[in-house]
Amino acid sequence: MAHQHGDHGQGHHEEHEEHEGYGDGHDHHEHHSAMIADFKRRFFVSVILTIPILLLTPVIQGFLGLDWAFPSDQWILFGLATVVFFYGGWPFLTGAVDELKQKSPGMMTLIGLAVVVAYGYSTMVVFGWEGTQFFWELATLIDIMLLGHWIEMRSIMGASNALQELIKLMPHEARRVKADGDTEEVSVDELQQGDHLLIKPGEKVPVDGTIIKGRSSVDESMLTGESLPVEKNEQDEAIGGAVNQDGSLTIEVTKTGDQTYLSQVVTLVQEAQESKSRAQDLANRAAKWLFYAALGSGIVTFVIWRLVSGSTDSAVERAVTVMVISCPHALGLAAPLVVSVSTALSAKQGLLIRNRSPFESARKLDAVIFDKTGTLTQGSFGVTNIVPSNSHSEEQVLEFAGSVEKESEHPLAEGIVNEAQARSIKLHTVENFQTMTGQGLEGSVNGSAVKIVSPGYMKDQQLAYDEKTFQEKAEEGKTVVFVLVNGELTGMIALADMVRDSAKEAVKRLNEQGIKSIMLTGDNQRVADWVAGQLGIEEVYAEVLPDHKAEQVKKIQQSGRKVAMTGDGINDAPALATADIGIAIGSGTDVAMETADIVLVQSNPLDVLSVIDLSGKTYRKMVQNLWWAAGYNIAAIPLAAGVLAPIGILLSPAVGALLMSISTVVVAINAQLLRM
Repeated sequence: MAHQHGDHGQGHHEEHEEHEGYGDGHDHHEHHSAMIADFKRRFFVSVILTIPILLLTPVIQGFLGLDWAFPSDQWILFGLATVVFFYGGWPFLTGAVDELKQKSPGMMTLIGLAVVVAYGYSTMVVFGWEGTQFFWELATLIDIMLLGHWIEMRSIMGASNALQELIKLMPHEARRVKADGDTEEVSVDELQQGDHLLIKPGEKVPVDGTIIKGRSSVDESMLTGESLPVEKNEQDEAIGGAVNQDGSLTIEVTKTGDQTYLSQVVTLVQEAQESKSRAQDLANRAAKWLFYAALGSGIVTFVIWRLVSGSTDSAVERAVTVMVISCPHALGLAAPLVVSVSTALSAKQGLLIRNRSPFESARKLDAVIFDKTGTLTQGSFGVTNIVPSNSHSEEQVLEFAGSVEKESEHPLAEGIVNEAQARSIKLHTVENFQTMTGQGLEGSVNGSAVKIVSPGYMKDQQLAYDEKTFQEKAEEGKTVVFVLVNGELTGMIALADMVRDSAKEAVKRLNEQGIKSIMLTGDNQRVADWVAGQLGIEEVYAEVLPDHKAEQVKKIQQSGRKVAMTGDGINDAPALATADIGIAIGSGTDVAMETADIVLVQSNPLDVLSVIDLSGKTYRKMVQNLWWAAGYNIAAIPLAAGVLAPIGILLSPAVGALLMSISTVVVAINAQLLRM
């Protein structure tokens, strides 16, 4: 049967890189869980010890109107602070050492400097040095930084928790069909490609496969986010982890172990966990300069105060105050808190963010390149027109065509059968069914000889048909087949790869935002132009082979545009990697998306708008938080150094710590506003 060749391209499953299997993923998850548990434990131990530290601090007692001083209280304070310093502060102390070894001071070095100076100076005061203790600032600083790291790790972990729970619930055994038709219970580990499995109603599909017998509705909500059960027929894909609902299915195993959809999604999430946020990098760079600023300010402050006051004690206290206050509690939380909220929101919207840097730059897009088949269209043929001949009805044409086509596995056949079923047309048993190579199908329906044939057959046999209507449909990029009953033309059926309802809205809204929509397809120009016309896309590149798509993306980039490429992740992989942002539209099983930065789980082009919108909001919140955090430091360091001392304004450690706490609260509240 002649039909238009879509741009599905050759899938390159065999070229996929080895992914971590369930076992490795589980180990990775266990390691991450252990780190989170460690930070949580350190945080709570430190917080519990911080309470008596606060209550034993003279400044806090004065603020609360208490007088709990007693002999040796400073030694208890020293003991508690020592535990917090070494136990709670250990990750930061070791982190600072690592950064210094790499000659790249950052956040850990900045925190390490503040806690070491605060602890060292306070210890000297306990042992007789004249000055003020900083134990309570030390303890609260460690508490807040532990909280920040715990929140960051939890947010990163959140996306994989549900997947890991799903893996735990995956069946460990499967019902394999033997050669004689009987079934046997085998371990899922023993399954191989090509095995046939029986899945009864209510059971989970153990691995990915193709349905070879049976029909049922399948619940894939835990895997794809699709809330409604999906109707599955023969030749449809079944995803491991989906729940079979109402009919028995026999599937042929296509993927096992680390090749399965679920395993690959887990790998994607793990890669996302290891992906550094651009704003987090910005925070680390800011921390590097703040470290130098704090160290330099501390030294300058000491020298000036020593020269002006002549007192080493006051000069040391003032220098320590500068270095302790300059540690940006809020800066440590600025990015993690926003990432936490952003991760939760993106997961809820069905967006899997693999690489945070491109995600954060999505707000600057000038153009979005769409692959046609499977992205803008559904990737499956549907009936668009039925033109009856000789007083036949559309239903009669479909009845004859559908009865014969249901015996075929051709994509056009599926479209015709689906249309007949949608119209509740009863299809009949076919006798003497056979394929007419390159020309169509034939069979006997209730004694009538029925042929479904191509335009080529009609011309070869010199059979008359409405050439004007045929030409109109062909120019719209549609595939036309003819239905002959007992040698007489009953009607013609036009089919096309159906345009997604959401694609038109997505293109319209992108245009409203000043973002150009571009179509890039391997399909022929006529089909591409028809689909583009349906969607309102003006820039179209058709008949582009899969291995040339990346070159076309480069040409578009060379015009000075920042572009995102959206595709199905299979033949579009090089183009996804070449684009500034690769967005894979994941229609379920084809998670060949190692080249994509973002995966849209629900295959909805409108989600591209969600990516751009969330990217802009996330970046703005991060920048607001970073400015607020840095602003606190810019103001606090000179005040702590005593720039305004000549007019009687001198920032005490207590007031500095209070400002620090307010700054941290503002950052936390601002991050939560992302949900609004």
